[in-house]
Amino acid sequence: MVTGAEGKKSRVLSGMRPTGRLHIGHYFGALQNWVRLQNDPAYECFYFIADWHALTSDYADTSGVAENTLQIMIDYLAAGLDPEKSVLFQQSAVPEHAELHLLLSMVTPLGWLERVPTYKEALENVKDKDLHNYGFLGYPILQCADIVIYSDEPKNKTPLFVPVGEDQVSHVEISREIVRRFNTFYAEFETDGAIYSPENADSFEAAKKIMFSMPDQKLATPGHNMLARAVQLYAQKIGFENFETQHSSVAKLFPRRPILREPESMLTKTPRIPGLDGRKMSKSYGNTITLSESDADIRAKTKVMVTDPARKRRTDPGNPDVCPVYDWHKLFSAEEPGRLEWVRQGCTTAGIGCIECKAAMAENLIKWITPVRERRVKWENDSKGVLEILDAGSKKARKVAQGTMSRVREAVFGWEKKRAEIGSQDSKGAKARG
Repeated sequence: MVTGAEGKKSRVLSGMRPTGRLHIGHYFGALQNWVRLQNDPAYECFYFIADWHALTSDYADTSGVAENTLQIMIDYLAAGLDPEKSVLFQQSAVPEHAELHLLLSMVTPLGWLERVPTYKEALENVKDKDLHNYGFLGYPILQCADIVIYSDEPKNKTPLFVPVGEDQVSHVEISREIVRRFNTFYAEFETDGAIYSPENADSFEAAKKIMFSMPDQKLATPGHNMLARAVQLYAQKIGFENFETQHSSVAKLFPRRPILREPESMLTKTPRIPGLDGRKMSKSYGNTITLSESDADIRAKTKVMVTDPARKRRTDPGNPDVCPVYDWHKLFSAEEPGRLEWVRQGCTTAGIGCIECKAAMAENLIKWITPVRERRVKWENDSKGVLEILDAGSKKARKVAQGTMSRVREAVFGWEKKRAEIGSQDSKGAKARG
């Protein structure tokens, strides 16, 4: 079991853009793992629908966003996500995401965003949309805010995970870099009382030397311990890594209290599930089987699936390891005794034709998808209930997000300290007048 301090659950965060109904690639690439995680008592799961992210590329026509959001929520429920075990919510119903995105954007260097590989690839490859806007460029910052706004109180040291495949680790890494930079500016240093002990006299003298080198006006910040404040300013000046390397004896006695937690990648092995045409399964390619697909459509679509290109004639032997149909058999036919061996033996010896192979796979796919589709129909007939679940989940998520933003605002602006300072001055003034 993966838990933080004092047995608290680790948190898991993930989401999808509402660009249309979900397909079996979404299920095996993400939803199947989400369901597993929500059923594991070690995790507290937050799964959302990223409707703001849909605007980064589809801002010119938002007419389908609301309906797509509803349909994806139905797909979530049909796939087995349970509002009693996971927090299921809508991104735009938690406005704190946008506020944190704004604050993170203030500290994120432009060059970081311009170097994101997926940004450069999209600009080169997407020709039917104008992506030269901040929303698309700043996508990683909003994504970072979506994740780290569910950071727990730093004192709890609760891990924050994002389930990803190996090709998505870089997305989490830029979030870690943004959080690290944010904490560099706003995470306060604390003074370990051990610095005043005789055995740390040299470190204490080194810290005082640092303090006397800093401008008085920067040290005179209400509510701050001046020694810790001086060390923090000095570390910012020379860089935290340099500070921890060059002044390790001092650094260990002034621990940082991070405001936001760096997220961690939770590497997830996902089965290969190519599209009907052998390419990556994608709505834009029109090569998918949706979770709501009818039996007739499944049979018709799979009948024309690409197979091993070496099997040009019925009598040609094939290689199932390069055939998309066999990849699907491994997902949908594994529980049928002997079926996978039948496919491999028949394909490699030309004992069966591709039409037979596809038909057998389609029947097992239909068996697998039938309960998913039945649950989907149930929720399709209860749109009001779906919205109630979405609204209730958004309220739960917002409560957590509001707690995070209280810490963030105070770290950035210090208004609570300022109000306390003014209140203290007024109290002293009243006593003096009295």
